[in-house]
Amino acid sequence: MNHNQEFAEPAVSKEGKYLFCYFTGNEPERERISFAVSEDGYNFKPLNNGQPVILQTKGKKCVRDPFIVKGKKGEYYIIGTDMKSSEGWVSNHALISWKSEDLVNWTDETVIDIRSFGGEFSNTNRAWAPEVIFDEEVGKFMVYWSHSTFENDVASIYYAYTDDFKTLTTPTPLYSRPGVQTIDADIAKNEKTGVFYLYFKYDETQKIAYVKSDKLTGPYKNEPVVVSLAPTGVEGSAIYNITGTDTWVLCMDEYGKDYYFAQQTTDFENFLPLRREDYQYSINPRHASVVAITDEEYNRLISHYGI
Repeated sequence: MNHNQEFAEPAVSKEGKYLFCYFTGNEPERERISFAVSEDGYNFKPLNNGQPVILQTKGKKCVRDPFIVKGKKGEYYIIGTDMKSSEGWVSNHALISWKSEDLVNWTDETVIDIRSFGGEFSNTNRAWAPEVIFDEEVGKFMVYWSHSTFENDVASIYYAYTDDFKTLTTPTPLYSRPGVQTIDADIAKNEKTGVFYLYFKYDETQKIAYVKSDKLTGPYKNEPVVVSLAPTGVEGSAIYNITGTDTWVLCMDEYGKDYYFAQQTTDFENFLPLRREDYQYSINPRHASVVAITDEEYNRLISHYGI
């Protein structure tokens, strides 16, 4: 078999750098936000000696699944799962968020309690893995996450809108699969076709699958298409663009191996794995996210934290 047909070749990043936002494990002292940076979008080096860069002071004082997004005025937000896993896997009911103007100083720590919406949300027992995408039609950021209650313990994806990452509109169902846990949604838009891809953990086989829609808020109707190529179970996928190219990297948490697995695509549907020697995310990262940053921001982070 042709070796070049088995593996993807890394694309050449055309501008800027990359920031990887992650946590490292299930112990409370590892449920913290850490950063790593990259010049090429493939090889990331931990900042701050791999130690946390944010220490949560509210809610559970533990955070998982951090998602970092750039705001419309150049600011950044992190939103994550407010959860201490040692209390159990159906023990959380809130999201947690921060804001920063410079990626170094993080303020506005806010617990967003999903129970506060009342009604069906009163007995929330999962508010997992929030992510964010800007809804061009609505002109607001859409936050989406995995939600379940003690009465209905099968997680599905809900969404709400926010202006400030402190408050949400009333959550609305986005995608579910009857009787099957549906978690770790990650949405990206193919700008060439206008199609939205919702990647998620396909519980039946512990793989990553996608459904797609012409509209961000759905409906996502097609049968799930499994795309992950990892040899073992994966979750917490994140897809991101290599800037200035048509290449997108889909990285995922190979949770049983304490390893990250990466593959790439140019059409969001057909993937090739990257060679293990072509990428490195960090030291034992867990469910994470990647955002493009400027050269100036990259230098500021290294100057502040060391590498």
